[in-house]
Amino acid sequence: MTSANAGLWVDPEHDPRALGPDPVGEKETVWEYLCRYRQTLVMKCEGLDAEQLARRSVPPSALSLLGIVRHLANAEHHWFGRVLGGLRTPGPFDLPGIADHDFDGAQATDACVTEAWGEWHQAVEASDDLIWAEEMAREVPYGGGTVEARDVILHLLEEYARHMGHVDLLRECIDGRTGL
Repeated sequence: MTSANAGLWVDPEHDPRALGPDPVGEKETVWEYLCRYRQTLVMKCEGLDAEQLARRSVPPSALSLLGIVRHLANAEHHWFGRVLGGLRTPGPFDLPGIADHDFDGAQATDACVTEAWGEWHQAVEASDDLIWAEEMAREVPYGGGTVEARDVILHLLEEYARHMGHVDLLRECIDGRTGL
């Protein structure tokens, strides 16, 4: 990395988040941003062990990188699977009557890390399949009314954007690593 790029997470010339030519159209553009946020999550968690991934930010918060992975697996499942796809199943880290199990259940074990990433990858794949499905409805029933698929996709993008700030700070607290 050149001195001009010092402090960046990766050299811009080798950034895996560069997906290719600029997208054309709103759906393609929003999807590309979502993919970049997803890749940023993966990059910021790479190289960390179970204890580091499960390390909590500041008491009494349960916020951790592993909790965020679990939370985003739930968010993908809820917004794409349940709202847009009509699934009736709870998210992978939802427990009825227990709020924040996605964060509170993030334990410093290899099994918990493997499960979290497995569920996240599965939810992302299912979401992408739904986004690109020809039969995806423009509007779906939700909360006694309807919601546009566009709003759901933008909401998930917002969810990732909000949590990437947390991810940056959590990673910096673990090993001092900063940057894009």
